[in-house]
Amino acid sequence: MQSLLSDPIDRQIVALLSENARQSYAQIGEVVGLSAPAVKRRVDRLEESGVILGYTARVDPKGVGLATDAFIELACRGKTSPAQILAMVRDDPAVVAAYTVTGDADALLHVQTRDAAELEAVLERIRGHPSADRTRSTIVLSRLLDRRVPAGAEDH
Repeated sequence: MQSLLSDPIDRQIVALLSENARQSYAQIGEVVGLSAPAVKRRVDRLEESGVILGYTARVDPKGVGLATDAFIELACRGKTSPAQILAMVRDDPAVVAAYTVTGDADALLHVQTRDAAELEAVLERIRGHPSADRTRSTIVLSRLLDRRVPAGAEDH
């Protein structure tokens, strides 16, 4: 499948918006060598094609009281579909991301909580689900890199 970002200027625009979505089309245009209207047309096309899904504020989890990051490997009983795994964790606000994965686990969950006690409660909720077989947790000690720009986009 061909990348939806085959154009180097589009990759640059996406990288710039990923870095700071509040910058103006004119500011982006200065960097990529286009007029503001040309940048807007490209951004509109990137939104329509599904490359740009939306815009959000990046919030420091510690700033909102979420001091504990953890990754939970979830192994399920029997043949549990991705949709069933999503249903297990979708309504838990502590689960900030969920992925199906290869290996011994069926899913990898990124969890953010206030503290270890809240993390334990999240683990108990997950383990209590009838489809859950076992979990394995890794608590993050420090965040060394948090790259939100798509791979390769910052090179162009």
